[in-house]
Amino acid sequence: MPDPPRCTGSINARDLRFSRAMIFAIEEINNSTELLPGINLGYQIHDSCAAVPVAVQSAFQLSNGGDNVYYKDNNCSQSGMMAGVVAESGSTPSIAISRVIGSFDIPQVSHIATCACLSDKQQFPNFFRTIPSDAFQAEALAKLVKHFGWTWIGAICSDSDYGNNGMASFLQAAEKEGICVEFSEAFYRTQAHKIQKVADFIRRSTAKVIVAFAATGEMKVLLEELATKPSPSRLWIGSESWITDTNLQRFTFCEGAIGFAIPKSDILGLRDFLLDLSPTEVAASPLLTEFWEDTFKCTLKKGQRVCNGSEDLQKVPNTFILSSPPRITTLVYKAVYAIAHAIHNVVCVKKSVKAQCDKHLILDTKQVLAALKTVNFSHNGHSVSFDANGDPVAVYELVNWQKDESGNIEVVTVGYYDASLPKNKEFLINRNLTWMDGRQEVPKSVCTESCPPGTHRVLQKGKPICCYDCIPCPEGEISNTTDSLDCFLCPLEFWPNAERDSCHPKPVEFLSINETLAIILAAFSVGGACLAILTAAVFFHHRTTPIVRANNSELSFLLLFSLTLCFLCSLTFIGAPTEWSCMLRHSAFGITFVLCISCVLGKTIVVLMAFKATLPGSNVMKWFGPPQQRLTVVLLTFVQVLICTVWLVLRPPFPMKNFSTYKERIILECALGSAIGFWAVLGYIGLLAVFCFVLAVLARKLPDNFNEAKFITFSMLIFCAVWLTFIPAYVSSPGKFTVAVEIFAILASSFGLIMCIFAPKCFIILCHPERNTKKYLMNKN
Repeated sequence: MPDPPRCTGSINARDLRFSRAMIFAIEEINNSTELLPGINLGYQIHDSCAAVPVAVQSAFQLSNGGDNVYYKDNNCSQSGMMAGVVAESGSTPSIAISRVIGSFDIPQVSHIATCACLSDKQQFPNFFRTIPSDAFQAEALAKLVKHFGWTWIGAICSDSDYGNNGMASFLQAAEKEGICVEFSEAFYRTQAHKIQKVADFIRRSTAKVIVAFAATGEMKVLLEELATKPSPSRLWIGSESWITDTNLQRFTFCEGAIGFAIPKSDILGLRDFLLDLSPTEVAASPLLTEFWEDTFKCTLKKGQRVCNGSEDLQKVPNTFILSSPPRITTLVYKAVYAIAHAIHNVVCVKKSVKAQCDKHLILDTKQVLAALKTVNFSHNGHSVSFDANGDPVAVYELVNWQKDESGNIEVVTVGYYDASLPKNKEFLINRNLTWMDGRQEVPKSVCTESCPPGTHRVLQKGKPICCYDCIPCPEGEISNTTDSLDCFLCPLEFWPNAERDSCHPKPVEFLSINETLAIILAAFSVGGACLAILTAAVFFHHRTTPIVRANNSELSFLLLFSLTLCFLCSLTFIGAPTEWSCMLRHSAFGITFVLCISCVLGKTIVVLMAFKATLPGSNVMKWFGPPQQRLTVVLLTFVQVLICTVWLVLRPPFPMKNFSTYKERIILECALGSAIGFWAVLGYIGLLAVFCFVLAVLARKLPDNFNEAKFITFSMLIFCAVWLTFIPAYVSSPGKFTVAVEIFAILASSFGLIMCIFAPKCFIILCHPERNTKKYLMNKN
């Protein structure tokens, strides 16, 4: 039969302190007149040596009744029975113990087992704890990392139930917070090769923040391995297991470490109880004996150096005596009181002021187990209660490693995390933190620097979501936040600025009177009108002369009047389009030009008729005299008036904002309303012009010293050329230049008419009056 598992190595001072705290709490309860009055609690203490086989062996011993229960005094009416177990100082042994004693419905309350797996009541129905579940700590650590903007981290953990389950919970919480993990490695303190591999991972990593969900033993050997070679500065985020361990503070490259710890809580009288160890009491306990001899390097038995009783725990460095208010030790104290209150609720009944307890009641562990679920009390400022999973309210201190004035690293409380507070208010930082190298600036740990506004993130192929490229927003789109996932289009009337981080109103463009181009065109327009008026004045002054009379003065004055209107109508195309100006500019242009062409056509017909009338026996002039000439002009113009009226009534031109020509600006222009109406107006003008041009060509060789048909031919040639080139130019010109092209066509054709038809006559009238005679005009070549 194999030997039972045994402990090897020296006694753990921390665990010894936990056992003494349990004894302190039991003696305090036994001396209480309110809690379990008249009933004494006894105890057994088993050292598992942090080894699962030893812990399991102890669990079986407890389940079978175990050794005799120890009482402070032996005045007990009956032998004690197992009411509950305070265990264990680790998640893995706690799981093993719970599986054994859970079959016997023995309650287990742990002071330090934090594995979230233990909250599963299907597997561990008998398990309770006074330390929060790692599910809360994992969420708190993820919120802490997110709070400081660290999106690119490394993660390590103990290869144990504590580390693996805690890290799994953290990774899940980190993913929800949008945190990326460069690497995640688990190791155990005895795996030298794996420890070296993890250390190399940390040295090569680009993440400047390392989250360590590890036990103190694993952290110690890892930091020792990192200390063997120069390592880049890293900020350590620690779990409650190691972040307050003073033994790790000798590694100066961990300066600035931050993490969550169990809150400090003083227990009145505990420190004095720990110090009050008499040699007799020490000698009676194998555990205390081993601790005493290791601490003072003496022996309680006969030997070379015998302990003389003058040993003082305050004078030697040790971790048994607390130098500050305890953290985990308080949880042992709470665990004992929780079991005591559960027993009290089973065996005691409150009558009047004091409770009366049935000393002879045979206690059933199922009753204690059920009572533990409803335990809710406060003792000396220590509140204890359990939720449906057997977990307490999760409250942590946020601690930071900072150098004091003497250069020593100390653990400073800088904030809190309370899971009972409303969402997004659980986390509070109320003091300045110190980071790597004593700096107070928060270090950055990102895979990629934040994308500024005006860009958006594009994930790098094969990399986590925190690794991305910053791509400028496409044309017409912006992003106005940092790390934008997408760019979005500006509203229709807005356009991005040069940085593409905000939308600005698009400039509205039209042919403004303030522009140089508009001023030039307006000057030519007014100049042309003045020229037409001046020509009319010259003709009126010399209206009795042969050259004026020979050129049908009535049609000439009407032509000059229409040309004046043609020049002036181009002004309606300048300025911001309005509903009235859009209707006026096209209709005025169409009607005045038809009036003008009608006059030219009338003059051309008159020339042809005049020479026909010189033939013997011809009386053609009586059919195209002044009344017929006027009627022709009126009828031809009326047709255009009718076309314009139908156009304006059915689908008139209207001002519109053109967003399609230019993306970055708005063109304010006149929409045609009806394209058919517009092209009907132009087509009618073109038809009259072509007809006039044909007649002028036929009359160009008639014998006369001053054949007006030749000048009409040239004017119509210019007119037709201008408007034929206008069509493709009008269609292809963008924005306000469309309007400029139309104005230019109006002015060019108007100047062509006035220069070709009237300039030669004015030249003779003003410069060569000797030629202004009937004889000269009738002289044939």
